[in-house]
Amino acid sequence: MDAAARPRADAAPKPSFELGTGPGRVLVWFYGVFTVAAASRSIVEVIRGFDRAPLAYSLSAVAAVVYGFITYSLVRGGERARRAALACCAAELLGVLVVGAWTLAEPSAFPDSTVWSDFGMGYLFIPVILPVTGMIWLRRARKV
Repeated sequence: MDAAARPRADAAPKPSFELGTGPGRVLVWFYGVFTVAAASRSIVEVIRGFDRAPLAYSLSAVAAVVYGFITYSLVRGGERARRAALACCAAELLGVLVVGAWTLAEPSAFPDSTVWSDFGMGYLFIPVILPVTGMIWLRRARKV
């Protein structure tokens, strides 16, 4: 066997692709922007008057935490982070669908909107599109 054809013993196996590369970079960017947007929004809302709409403002803070965790997981990479991000994307999608339906069915429960109100209509529906796109990417990124 030719020496060049043999794998080197010290060469580490290379993953198929990293989570934060290629299209994953676009996801990292969107999740990073949404982390800052949701966190900023919730901080301002809490400072201006948490008692006015505590449910809506708390949900905006939860959205910020979820976005931040997904961003961190995408940047970190690895199989464990991929699985955690996939679970969070599924939870995020469930949150957007539940809160979106709730805001349409019972608008009086939300005197002020959240990031996920009306399925993210105030954010051009990106909050409902982003987790679906994230889950598709994360499923493709799993090690084969």
